[in-house]
Amino acid sequence: MNIETIRAFLEVASTGSFLHAADNLSITQSAMSARIKNLEEHLNRQLFTRKRTGATLTNGGLAFHKHALTLVQAWELAKQESALSAGVNAMVGMGVQLNHWQTTAAPWLQWMKENAPHIATQVHSDYSDRLMSMLRNGLISAAVLYEPQRNPDLVIEEYVREKLILVCTYPRQAQPTPVEGYVYVDWGQRFRSEHSRRFPDNPTHQMTVGLSAVALSHILEQGGSGYFLESEVIELLASEQLFRVSDAPEFSLTTYLAYFTASEETEAVQTALRGLQAVRSE
Repeated sequence: MNIETIRAFLEVASTGSFLHAADNLSITQSAMSARIKNLEEHLNRQLFTRKRTGATLTNGGLAFHKHALTLVQAWELAKQESALSAGVNAMVGMGVQLNHWQTTAAPWLQWMKENAPHIATQVHSDYSDRLMSMLRNGLISAAVLYEPQRNPDLVIEEYVREKLILVCTYPRQAQPTPVEGYVYVDWGQRFRSEHSRRFPDNPTHQMTVGLSAVALSHILEQGGSGYFLESEVIELLASEQLFRVSDAPEFSLTTYLAYFTASEETEAVQTALRGLQAVRSE
C-alpha cells in the first residue's frame, strides 16, 4: 500500500465514480480499479459497493475514510516540513478561488508575514472543484471557494458575501438584449444560473473570460462592460474610469471557508485561520 492508493480511495469516495476519480487523478480506469482492489486486499474488507450508477462507501469504507484523510494530510505535512529552511518551523497551504487574489490571498499573505514569520506559506488559486481535490489530498490545509463539497469531516463556514455590479466604460442603462462590448466573467455556477434568469434574452456571449482581472483590463483598454466585485472597481468608479450601469441587477457572491477538522488541531493551521478571519473583517 502507498500514498497514491490512499489518494485513489479518497477520490472515488468523493466523486462516487471510478471513472471520474481516474480522470481527476490522470490515470486509467483500470489502474484506479487495481489500486482500490489492492487496498481492499490489504484491509481484507470491501470498501465500496459498486453499481451501474456509481460507487458508494460500505460501512468498512466509511470507517476507513477518516483515517485515510489523516494519512494523506500527515504525509503531505511531513514532506513540507522536512524541506523547511532555517528560521521556519511550519508550512501552511491555502487555496483561494480564482478572482479573489486581491481581496483574500494578498491581504492574508501580508498578515502571515507580519504576524507569523516562522510559518512558510503556499497559495494555490484555482476553481472550486480543483481546490476541493487538493484539500482532500492534503496538498492544502484550507480553502476559500464558491462551491465546497460536503463531507462529514469537513468544516464549512460562510466566509464573505460580496456584491457583483455591472459597470461600463461609458454611462448607460441596462438592456435585456446583448450589448456590444459586454464581457461575461464566469463567477461560478450560482452566478451563471442567476445571470441566465435575469437576462433570458442574452443566452450567449461574444466574449467569456474566467479571470476578472483580465476582463477588467480588457474593457479599460478597449471599452465595454461586465460584472465585477464592487470592492474591485470602487476606485475606478470614483475616478469615472468606469460607470455603474443604471437599473442593472446586482448579484450576491458568497465565498466559503473549508478545512478538515483534523487540520485545525495544528498550531500553524490555527494561525492561518485566524489570519483569514482578521483580513475578512478589514
